[in-house]
Amino acid sequence: MKNKWMAAVALATMSLLTAACGSSTPTTSSGTVTLTLWHNYGTEANATATVNLVNAFEKLHPNIKIKVVSQPASNYFSLFQAASISHTGPDLAVQWTGLFTLQYQQFLANLEQYIPKSQLEQMNGIQWTAPNFNINKGAYVVPLENQFYIGFYNKQMFAKAGISSPPQTWTQLFQDCQKLKAAGYTPLLYGSGSQNLGAEFYPYYDFSYMMIGQYSLAQWKGLYTGQIPWTSPAIVSQVDKWVQLYKDGYTNKDVLTNINSLGEFEQGKAAMLIKGNWDAAVLEQKMGSNLGVFVPPYSNTPIHGVVEFAGDGFAMTKYSQHKPQAIEFLKFMMTPQAQQIIANAGLIPDLKGYSPSNALDRAMLQFGNEGYTKYPMLDNVTQPEVVTAASKVLDAALGGATTVQAALQNMQQTLQQLPASRRSSTYQ
Repeated sequence: MKNKWMAAVALATMSLLTAACGSSTPTTSSGTVTLTLWHNYGTEANATATVNLVNAFEKLHPNIKIKVVSQPASNYFSLFQAASISHTGPDLAVQWTGLFTLQYQQFLANLEQYIPKSQLEQMNGIQWTAPNFNINKGAYVVPLENQFYIGFYNKQMFAKAGISSPPQTWTQLFQDCQKLKAAGYTPLLYGSGSQNLGAEFYPYYDFSYMMIGQYSLAQWKGLYTGQIPWTSPAIVSQVDKWVQLYKDGYTNKDVLTNINSLGEFEQGKAAMLIKGNWDAAVLEQKMGSNLGVFVPPYSNTPIHGVVEFAGDGFAMTKYSQHKPQAIEFLKFMMTPQAQQIIANAGLIPDLKGYSPSNALDRAMLQFGNEGYTKYPMLDNVTQPEVVTAASKVLDAALGGATTVQAALQNMQQTLQQLPASRRSSTYQ
């Protein structure tokens, strides 16, 4: 999910900061139970969905109140870990799925003892919230939404440049970028955008597709175990092509300092943007039918994989003093009413069989229906320490501040420094 690289920074030294940040200590008045819910969504559509879900839930359960606390994205997991160690954290907390969930599983209640497996399995991607990604061992998170890493493009710019459809291969991408540049447009735009992770962009949107273009889903585990080194010639070749886009002038020059890529794209300052579907609602509101979606074509042959993943959701802490009430909220999230609230916020509902009404959302889901292999987000199945390293060095490589070889060597060294158990066939 978005905001990934900060997850590896979690340190218990933040414990002194958590006293004023919210607590699971019960608050009651006339039989009313008050829960605390933490999120790190900022002002994104996810935050809107969360508040609306809480409001609807409280109407159905007048004796349960939920205090929503918006924590800073930059140190959310540091705060969560410190508060959980001291048992002063929330009853409910946003968690990113995959290895990010497993990193904090010691603080999270396994939902298998509260919600039937058959019900949990109605949520897409629920296995990515489970121990070793095996739903038979339970699950820790109820997903909020179905997420995509995806490409957005400006249909009008494509048409004026004489491009009839989005590219599907590296060769087509470079050809289209040449046409767009000749027509006076910046082909690809990079910057930190809406997530406010820092001054630089988040490279795992692109990097996930670079690995889709090179390896099958089954082979991806080799990236986790180290069987496929990050320095392998195949990966070097993929990143080299990506960096060449910058060298050829097909991106904005300020890729390392641009902090408003989302706003600039919606204002018509570039033809393509690689982001997450959580930005789609804002973009569509500004661009209307001129906005299109495409699968980033980082492959030598037509790409047939798409990042479609239950990227985040809510978990219940082990130390919550109101587990029955917290479970009621998690169960509510899995109802048609909740799924409609999520859809109305501009997100893609995660409940199986639920079809969103938004045309752009349907267009993204159509990739899976057309036979594209559904991949997880690479940063959710890669060790957080490696994700943190890559978030710095891949940016630098694209912007010319370091070489591709040096960047990938940094990632490989970070992986090799982890304990062998963190590079085994068991995800943890």
